[in-house]
Amino acid sequence: MKLNLKSSTAVVFALGMLSTPAIADMDAARAFLDEEIGDLSTLSREEQEAEMQFFVDAAAPYQGMDIKVVSETIATHQYESEVLAPAFTAITGINVTHDLIGEGDVVEKLQTQMQSGENIYDAYINDSDLIGTHWRYQQVRNLTDWMAGEGAAVTLPTLDIDDFIGTSFTTGPDGKLYQLPTQQFANLYWFRYDWFNDEKNKADFKKQFGYDLGVPVNWSAYEDIAEFFTGRDLSHMGVEGDIFGNMDYGKKDPSLGWRYTDAWMSMAGMGDVGEPNGLPVDEWGIRVNENSQPTGSCVARGGATNSPAAVYAVTKAIEWLQKYSPPAAAGMTFSEAGPIPAQGNVAQQMFWYTAFTAATVEPDLPVMNEDGTPKWRMAPSPHGVYWKEGQKIGYQDAGSWTLMQSTPVDRAQAAWLYAQFVVSKTVDLKKSDVGLTFIRESTIDSEHFTERAPRLGGLVEFYRSPARVAWSPTGTNVPDYPKLAQLWWQNIGDAMSGAKSPQEALDSLCADQERVLERLERAGVQGDLGPVLNEERDAEYWFAQPGAPYAKLENEDEEPKTVAYDELIKSWQ
Repeated sequence: MKLNLKSSTAVVFALGMLSTPAIADMDAARAFLDEEIGDLSTLSREEQEAEMQFFVDAAAPYQGMDIKVVSETIATHQYESEVLAPAFTAITGINVTHDLIGEGDVVEKLQTQMQSGENIYDAYINDSDLIGTHWRYQQVRNLTDWMAGEGAAVTLPTLDIDDFIGTSFTTGPDGKLYQLPTQQFANLYWFRYDWFNDEKNKADFKKQFGYDLGVPVNWSAYEDIAEFFTGRDLSHMGVEGDIFGNMDYGKKDPSLGWRYTDAWMSMAGMGDVGEPNGLPVDEWGIRVNENSQPTGSCVARGGATNSPAAVYAVTKAIEWLQKYSPPAAAGMTFSEAGPIPAQGNVAQQMFWYTAFTAATVEPDLPVMNEDGTPKWRMAPSPHGVYWKEGQKIGYQDAGSWTLMQSTPVDRAQAAWLYAQFVVSKTVDLKKSDVGLTFIRESTIDSEHFTERAPRLGGLVEFYRSPARVAWSPTGTNVPDYPKLAQLWWQNIGDAMSGAKSPQEALDSLCADQERVLERLERAGVQGDLGPVLNEERDAEYWFAQPGAPYAKLENEDEEPKTVAYDELIKSWQ
């Protein structure tokens, strides 16, 4: 992913801040507002200065303190690290080092701190996918109690928790807020709007398949469109080179697991109805009881990880990767595959992270028009044949500020000030303009993004739509994300490589997950929130129960259905 900063003043300003003495200073705050924020804020200048004054005053006890925070490397966090951290230091006198490392490394550092009690970082930007882990182990500060107690004096009065769009993802079953979102992005369907609206392409598709070319509502239509465009001659549109109807990745790498835990299975229809996640069976195939205790992953215990819907999901992914994707895709990771559609030879991608939007609207790309509008659009991902109304239909990443219990109180207080600075209303509109990873309703609804929306391919329309709630991160059914997540890419990788059939790989995966659940149950480390595994029963018993897991359908090829993109957008408004 390209990680360019999109501010003409950002780098110069950041360098200036780095050379500023660490003394709390409203003059530095005003310089920051003048040079970096300008008009890109949902607050008036007077309101911005009031927030900055809070940070100056609240930081007084911590001046000169050195704190360290960490996040994964994406454009939003690069902006925080390279621009906002130096500004915060200049304004507050708290010296912040904001490290950028790989997502897997963030989880590893967090896991090490949980296991050792050693304070490695004073705050983590940690995916809300770990909410089930944090709620059960109680090794992170719940922010509800923190803001009312030890963090009260350092909590921004205008933080406005209700303005955040992702707090349902970071709230435990106990109603406590455990993490605070600082960036969010969804996985959506991505397609070449110009190719889909070309009259010759539309006529040829209708003649071949008997229905209109449009945004696919289901996987059957997606497959037809992939077949139609793969190898198609688009020279009549001035497009040269090989054309592909699908883009994905298949390398046996930790990022391969994200493809499936990040909602491929839910799009197929593996889990139960529910928002933000299916209950009692979620998109990992893990079943919980009425007390939110995990009771199984395999069908034999009422789970769905190796169910017919899961096998269908993996089988389709492999088939489409082999038939309709660039040959190199099978050997790519998430970060390598992400920018490929922007190169101009891919017709559609079912599962495209909107974090790549900022890098896909660069003016010189072959997928951009001369007027700065994209030739592509994004829309809701199609769903598989097992999907039912009310099930989640996609994934939303919510990188969120997380304070560990093992961090000393004063260090956690100083880090909390920085966390709030980078999500404050003063800063958020500008930060969102750079990274396009929205966290606040006020930013999404701003006049600025109304004006910018036509150049962002449907991103703003999606985030303003009622459809948004069907996209969610991993939920609370997953009791130990670090231990369980690593099992996915290893087992799915065996299916992608052909070493095992999809059924064999998923049988192995659910058995591996249950071994972890069994160890957690025996150890008792999660108390009465931990796993209590069901006795094994015949699959037919569970298939006869309401909801997931579902028995295999006789026909997994449903009637294809598409919708016109422009009509879809109208339905959101």
